[in-house]
Amino acid sequence: MKQLSHRIYIALLLSSLATAHATPVGFDADKLATVSSKVQSLVDQQTIAGAVVLIARNGKVALHEARGVCDIKSGAPMKKDTIFRIYSMTKPITTTAVMMLVEEGKLSPSDPVSKYIPELKNLKVYTSKDNDKKATKTMTVSDLMRHTSGLSYGFTGGPIAKLYREKRVLDRNSSLKQMIDKLSTIPLQAEPGSSWVYSVSIDVLGRLVEVVTKKPFSEFVHDRIFVPLGMKDTGFYVPKNKSQRLASQHSRNASGKLRVSEPGASSPFQKKPVHESGGGGLCSTANDYFRFCQMILNGGELDGVRLLKAETVAMMTTNQLPASIPNIGIGDNRKGIGFGYGFAVRKMESDWGFGGRVGEFGWGGAASTHFWISPKDRLIVITLRNFMPYEWTLEKELKRLIYESLEE
Repeated sequence: MKQLSHRIYIALLLSSLATAHATPVGFDADKLATVSSKVQSLVDQQTIAGAVVLIARNGKVALHEARGVCDIKSGAPMKKDTIFRIYSMTKPITTTAVMMLVEEGKLSPSDPVSKYIPELKNLKVYTSKDNDKKATKTMTVSDLMRHTSGLSYGFTGGPIAKLYREKRVLDRNSSLKQMIDKLSTIPLQAEPGSSWVYSVSIDVLGRLVEVVTKKPFSEFVHDRIFVPLGMKDTGFYVPKNKSQRLASQHSRNASGKLRVSEPGASSPFQKKPVHESGGGGLCSTANDYFRFCQMILNGGELDGVRLLKAETVAMMTTNQLPASIPNIGIGDNRKGIGFGYGFAVRKMESDWGFGGRVGEFGWGGAASTHFWISPKDRLIVITLRNFMPYEWTLEKELKRLIYESLEE
């Protein structure tokens, strides 16, 4: 036990020494330092095992730190290039791929999904166990991108979620085509366009990309997004030569103490999946995801490489929900929060969340990864840890401190 404690202490020390002392750009240096102190205090209190935090403003990284450990059992130190399962932070990358195809004239947000995936043409809407009704509205590509398709997820409650679990809709060993075949047999949870329901919609978009481009989804995003943006550590699995960099997944035991629930060394993300999940399948690093975020903040361009037009990015990062859907929620009511194409968007000030600015957009992943972008402040924040179920800890503790550290 003493040896383990010593290893963890050494890991924390090395992590601290490895921290980049970048000159803050547009920040009060002393106030920005409180962000580092807060993360370290969360590690010291064993609230979190470790984290990587990256903060950038005006296109320059002001803080990029690794604190704590990536495996609390072994004491392996967290590093700035640690690879994380980013789960639903995959979604904005998938909608970017779709909007690239929109710009190329290969599809339109208003197109019926069934134009490309005919298996989803005549879906029914759940009303009761034995009395489903035919959908009266058409599911569009836009519905998929903003989560108004009527599809669902298996982790929510209710009879539809139960069917998703029983049919293993997101089985890692099934293809995207097989996923569609399963979905074609399950009623919708709601009429398309009628409500915001967090769902496998973005996974369906992955299949749509395959159909339109006649390429595997992973090949398209690799060739058209990851390579042009220099995202060298992002993919649907971690190759063998990088396997030691994958963070272990953590959870809490019955007494509330942190424990390793899935060691990085034995993670299923060490093997190439059959199901290339556009909704939650990617692994990445803070630096890689920063490059994606900076491209978005720049209006679709990074280092002379343009993926999207500025007006396309503006569409994606502003609220696309109709007036009949005032806000989103996943088992909660996120007042003032709308949804664009792959991003949650703060439409107005409200008492939901942990502060933030109107116009801010971002999203998180199931294992407590999160990012947000404030266009007004030219600010990007990425916080990565691997802990399930999702915890808001880092956003809750850091958002106010980060905004308070800004200088004009």
